[in-house]
Amino acid sequence: MESSELPRRAVVAGAIGVAGAAMVAPSPASASSPPATSRAASPADLEAIRAVLDGIDDAVDAKDWARCRAYFTDRVDVDFAALGGGPAARITADELVGGWERNLYAEKASFHMRTNHAITVDGDRASTRSKGYAFNRLARPLGDALWEVWGHYTHRLVRTRAGWRCTAIGLATVAHARGNELAWTHLPPE
Repeated sequence: MESSELPRRAVVAGAIGVAGAAMVAPSPASASSPPATSRAASPADLEAIRAVLDGIDDAVDAKDWARCRAYFTDRVDVDFAALGGGPAARITADELVGGWERNLYAEKASFHMRTNHAITVDGDRASTRSKGYAFNRLARPLGDALWEVWGHYTHRLVRTRAGWRCTAIGLATVAHARGNELAWTHLPPE
């Protein structure tokens, strides 16, 4: 399906995730929760994985799209169905980050944070589950300027020659959302 055929809500879900991407094919496995048991992982791997998760959030909020893109493999499984962002899909990292860039334009402030990372490492693969919080703030005459969401994020990562990279990202559950959705969904005229 071409991005122009996607429902508007799926297109603007990029403030948190799926972000205006053409859904190339259904994801073979959504970014689901990691197994309940965990193998021992080195402290260096755990720190490097946390750095990727935190780095994605920091890069998005700084609108540093090149740095954000560097945290992902070329193709990414995205699943933001819990936020109304459409079905899970496998898209290119360029589409994902490009969607975030379109939705988080200069006038729109954002703040993303993940914590309480439960990390499972199995060789050169890892999965995580984290608590997350995000807001979008848009000072325009659209009503309240703030939209917030709390939930549980999941990620899958793979170790590459360049370090750990994210292969899947999703918002597994939305615990609570409040505020003006227009602060999240509004796109300026092109």
